[in-house]
Amino acid sequence: QVHLVESGGGLVQAGGSLRLSCAASGSIFSIVAMGWYRQAPGKQRELVATINSGHATNYADSLKGRFTISRDNAKNTVYLQMNSLKSEDTAVYYCNVRGYYRGSSDPVPVVFDSWGQGTQVTVSS
Repeated sequence: QVHLVESGGGLVQAGGSLRLSCAASGSIFSIVAMGWYRQAPGKQRELVATINSGHATNYADSLKGRFTISRDNAKNTVYLQMNSLKSEDTAVYYCNVRGYYRGSSDPVPVVFDSWGQGTQVTVSS
């Protein structure tokens, strides 16, 4: 199984910055893609950004230029640098990791799609 631990959320004033981290652990065989999503109160969960094993990135159009996603393959960790934060960025941010794990009892790698517990980001105006 794969476990995700998020950190870095909190309260920040508009215009400020935050950096989120998400570390994956467990019997990971390989990670295909890592990403961040967010859900504001009363709204559906939406894509923030994703990054694949080749470090190709994809961003929500509205966030390009302010948010930057990166990953450290050696640490199985994905980061989200958020700059020039606005009140509308207030949401719970969720990490998502997809790939393959292989436990001691698994003859072949098994696909996984795991979500973090979410970290609250609040931007005050």
